Amino acid sequence: MAQTPPEIVPWRAQAGPQLFAIQKHTVHELFFGGAVGGGKSDFLLGDFAQDVPQYGANWNGILFRKSYPQLEELVARSKEMYPAWFGFQAKDCWTSGNHTWTFPNGAKLKFRHAEDEDSWMEYQGHAYSFIGYDELPHWQSPNFYNQMKTRLRNGAVAIPNKRIRATGNPGGVGHGWIKEYWQIDRFPNGGVLIPKDKRGGNRMFVKSKVTDNKILLANDPEYIDRLKSLGNEALVDMYLAGDWNVIAGAFFPEFKVEKHVIKPFEIPKDWMTYRSMDWGSAKPFCVGWYAVSDGSIPEYPRGALIKYREWYGMKPQEYNVGLKMTAEEVAEGIKDRQRKDEKFQMSVIDPAAFKEDGGPSIAARMGAKKVHFQKADNARKAGWDMLRARLKGEDDRPMIYFFENCADTIRTLPMLQHDMGKAAGAFEDVDTHSEDHAGDETRYACMARPWVAKAPPPQPKRVVSGQIQVSTTFNDLMEAAARRRREQDE
Repeated sequence: MAQTPPEIVPWRAQAGPQLFAIQKHTVHELFFGGAVGGGKSDFLLGDFAQDVPQYGANWNGILFRKSYPQLEELVARSKEMYPAWFGFQAKDCWTSGNHTWTFPNGAKLKFRHAEDEDSWMEYQGHAYSFIGYDELPHWQSPNFYNQMKTRLRNGAVAIPNKRIRATGNPGGVGHGWIKEYWQIDRFPNGGVLIPKDKRGGNRMFVKSKVTDNKILLANDPEYIDRLKSLGNEALVDMYLAGDWNVIAGAFFPEFKVEKHVIKPFEIPKDWMTYRSMDWGSAKPFCVGWYAVSDGSIPEYPRGALIKYREWYGMKPQEYNVGLKMTAEEVAEGIKDRQRKDEKFQMSVIDPAAFKEDGGPSIAARMGAKKVHFQKADNARKAGWDMLRARLKGEDDRPMIYFFENCADTIRTLPMLQHDMGKAAGAFEDVDTHSEDHAGDETRYACMARPWVAKAPPPQPKRVVSGQIQVSTTFNDLMEAAARRRREQDE
């Protein structure tokens, strides 16, 4: 007996955060994010489609992901939603060759990928009334996002509610800039309008949780249990609750602001000081100034590193974009940031700065300005392990600290992710696609001052009835000898 096909019901936004977000027509930029299974894909597709009837051929949208394969699920979901919603056959309105919906009234929605930060140049001259991003944290910086803002503009008619919409889960290489741009630390529960400023239009973060998706939980009641079974507490908090203060997969989970970030103080003049640098031009460079504690300040163990100053060469508010300064300009900038009487026992820089390519090396050109460096130890895994050891420290006291003014180190170090590449041992390295410049510079500094935690003292052995246990004392030995004599007498 043939089964009756299920009834196709036009899509409607679910009550709760999804409906709240989709009704914010006048919010220029909205980020809908949090837990997995929070209905984010449906939100993107629904938010675009709600204005198809009103604007027709003047309603032109584009949806991005990092790669075409990642778009497959979104495209498949659109083929379920749109024909039922608008009453047409998918084959009549969907063009596979260019991944585009053309609705009966002329409205269009393109599905595109953008693998690198310069992909925006492919859209010069384009005009869109709706721009969407699925899983925005997959973009390591906001550069592509910001450049595409210039493509949000009117066509033949004025459209007052042109808008940008994005979704995503916590984590990923873009976690940091998204959290900062939408002020998630300030408004962790979302729903608060951030006024227009020089960086962007008015914007809002709307938090989604698994429990908000009643349809998913009704159809798959064991979904939450499967999330909880992941075992990794941080991952569960991130996926289940959409917690943006948890960074699952962080390379340095040992880093804690409350433990490692300190208020500036005057560095004693007799402490050893030195510099470390990671060179960059198109990407940011990072210079760090370090002092080595001699133990005279009880809070900081002997041998602990204090990073008391940094210079991070990044364009303001353009994450992971360098200043493109010359070596000579950087050298002068380093001197400008130091006291005239400041002395350094050594200065290290990544070995690439010594490469000669048709002329003097970067290091040589800075040396000509009396800013001298020597090659840093660039052993990556050993260097990361050395930094991790210092973050852990011993006796619950770290062996590396950062002044509060080292803002970009504090911002980027906890955001570093494991390299998920397939190469053997890749997981033990940092994902080099992330903003790792301050991390690299700190790694060089740690390798310049190797530190190893003290080995635990050997545990004395304890003899009880001829068996060896731990913690032997002289009295224990005397008691054991007396016990053997008594046993012999008996």
